[in-house]
This record gives sequence, C-alpha cells and structure tokens, in this order.
Amino acid sequence: MSSTTSPAKRPLGWLVLALGALMATLMIFSVVPAASASTPDPTPSASPGSDEEPQDLPFTVIVNVKTTGDAVAGATVLVSGEGFETEGETGENGNVRIGIPTKDGTWEVELVESSLPDAVEAPEGFEFTREVQFGGGSSVTANFTLGAAERTTTSFLDQLISRTVNGLNFGLMLALAAIGLSLVFGTTGLSNFAHGEMVTFGALAALLFSASFGWSIWLAIPVAIVVSALFGLGMDAGLWRPLRRKGVGTVQLMIVSIGLSLALRYIYQMIIGGGTQQLPGGSTGTIPGLGPIRLTWTDVISMAISIVVIAAFGWWLMRTRIGRATRAVSDNPSLAAASGIDVDAVVRVVWVVAAGLAGLSGILWAYFRPGIKWDMGTSILLLIFAAVTLGGLGTAWGALIGAIIVGLLVEVSTLWIPSDLKYVGALVVLIVILLFRPQGILGRRERIG
Repeated sequence: MSSTTSPAKRPLGWLVLALGALMATLMIFSVVPAASASTPDPTPSASPGSDEEPQDLPFTVIVNVKTTGDAVAGATVLVSGEGFETEGETGENGNVRIGIPTKDGTWEVELVESSLPDAVEAPEGFEFTREVQFGGGSSVTANFTLGAAERTTTSFLDQLISRTVNGLNFGLMLALAAIGLSLVFGTTGLSNFAHGEMVTFGALAALLFSASFGWSIWLAIPVAIVVSALFGLGMDAGLWRPLRRKGVGTVQLMIVSIGLSLALRYIYQMIIGGGTQQLPGGSTGTIPGLGPIRLTWTDVISMAISIVVIAAFGWWLMRTRIGRATRAVSDNPSLAAASGIDVDAVVRVVWVVAAGLAGLSGILWAYFRPGIKWDMGTSILLLIFAAVTLGGLGTAWGALIGAIIVGLLVEVSTLWIPSDLKYVGALVVLIVILLFRPQGILGRRERIG
C-alpha cells in the first residue's frame, strides 16, 4: 500500500518547495527597493524648540534644560553616538526632542555652555555632558538643572514600575514565539533552532506587504501572519514530514534545523541587507498621565494583541476537538495514534499554528526593538528556549509563564546590571531554577509511555 501512496505524495513536497522558492524570489525583487528607500536620512529631525515627535528617525532623545524651577529657552544641545551627531535648541518650555537612527550603545548628550542666555549661569562643577542608554522604549530623557547644582532624578520605585511594565510587554511578545516552539517540541520532539527565522519571516512579510505593495499596515499584518502560517505548512510538508517518515532521529532533526536556520538567516540578509528597516506607524508619542510609566500607543496595542491572541489560543487548545487532540499527541503520541487520532494531521496543524504565532511575534518584536534586521529572530532565540525550558518542555502554558518571567527579568535586571548584560541575567536565573526543579515550572518529572 505504501508503494502506491508515497509516489503520489512526493510531488506535493516538491510543489511546496517550488512555491517557497518562488516566494523567496518575489521577496528579493520586491523588498530590496523598499528597504534601500527606507534607510533614515542622517539629518536632525527635531526643529529647534519643537515639542513634536520626530517623524523621520525612529528614536528620540528628550532633553530638558531648567534652572531652579524655570525653563531655559534657546540653549543648544548636541547628541552624538554610533557615528551619528546632531543638535537641537530648547523651546520656551526648556524642552527639545532630537531624533536619532538607532538606540544601540551609549549616547552622549552635551549642553553647550556658550549657548546659555546671559541671565543664566551654571554652578561651579556643573556637568554639561550626560551619557544615556535606551531601555525597552523608543525614547530616553536627559535632564540639565542649573542653579544650586540640582539634578532631577528618578526614584528607584518609579524605575521599577516602568521597567516591570516594559518587561510584561516583552514577555507577552516572547510568549507568542515560545508557545509555538513548545507545541512543536511536545508533538514531534524537535528542538527547532530555525524558530528564530520563523519569527524574522513574519516581520519581513509585513515589510513586504506594507512597504513594497503599499498596503495599510492593518491589512499587511494579518496577511503576513497567514503567509507565515503557510510558510510553516510548507516547511513541514517539504522537509520535516519526509524526514519523520524516514525515521530520522531527533538529534539528526535538530542538526538539520541548525543548518536550516543558518541558510534562512543569510537568505534574509541577501533580501534586506545588513541595515535596519522600519515598519510603518512605529513612531508614536508617549501616552501622558501614566506617571513613571512610559508607554506609547504602539506598546499598548502590542500588549492588547498579545493578550487577545493568547486567550484565543487557550480557548482553541482547551475547547476545540483539534486542540484536545494536540494535547493528547503532546502527552503520548503512540497512545494518541492507537486511540484513532491522526498524528500527522495534528502535527501539520501544530506547524501552522506555531509559524503563525512566530510570525506575529516577529511583527511585534519589530515594533518593540524597534526595527527589522536579518538576524532579529536569532537575537531572541536563546530567550525563547529559556522560556520553554523554564516553563516545562512541551507545555504551552508553561511556555507562557516562562516567557513572562524571562521578559520581566530581562527588563528589571537593568536596574542593577548594564543593559548589555540583561539577557545574561535571565539565563542565570533559569539555571538556578532548574537546579531545584529540573522539569521546569509546569513540566512533569518523568514521561511514561
């Protein structure tokens, strides 16, 4: 029987691979012109004294210059870093917003002493230079308070609250990718190292439909998620299912996933180059009236989308027939097959769901970073694995809990350690927890069957 069915199914795999190659070719010829056109122009984006958000550069340095309670207008501020330098002039409220092209590294903010009005004098020993680093948001503030050597500082509690909210946002975004990875591992036993490239694929698809095709971002995002899901279906039909049917072991499958990750990563680099591209609608102003919490409307929409999608996934997993079958296959594939469940069909659905969630996570990650890079998925792959391991291998709800914990640890840890080491702090906590609970938070101590 198998000799009559396998040749019929073999052309389907080649057809899927051919369609995948065609899609990659279209992306190469469609995205490259838009990507080169979207490179930010390295010119100052803030007009002197303007309170408007910079429109052409994605990140903002907000500078406040005051005496003891009074604003200082007409003061020149220089911002430099990462090979970029620009300047702005404070307005009547002593504020200036200066656009910069990236939030990487440390930025130097200098208040030009010679530009201060004649009636304003700086106290002896006043520091005219500040060094600032970006956190999870798209803006950072530097304050210069003249007179009586006062300096405006943010209390530890305010910083803790702000970074906890940013960590929750990051954790929810991370959970979307971690849940999909956990489902794949639970049903197939595969540790998919190409999952980071599935995250990147979603962001690239959104860039293709919005920047190249000129679609509204609200139309481009759902279409990009659907295309990401089809990408997962194609990978399963063209690669993973044939390997499973040949009886390839999980270690060999993991090695194949590493090779696939490298191949996709450098294909992406060929498509968009080594720079950073921006999705439309990412530069929104901070919502006023939230106290120490600095959130943009993009952050709020991102968190809302993550919560709604995770809730819908939970309903699907717990209430629908295919969701219950997925849990059965994840718990014991052999017993599920003996009970009449089509394991191959369930695995196919899992790949579709996992790829769709990864694509959505990539779009939200592009707004959170913000920006799209060829290796953006790889940069958080280790954190995704950490979330899955921390929550318990193969458990979707464990991946959710682990992702939120990792997200909070990454952002809150910057209160004590440099921003460059924030990912390391989350991994250290992962190791400590696994020393006391090796199976993870919701994982089983032992699988039987």
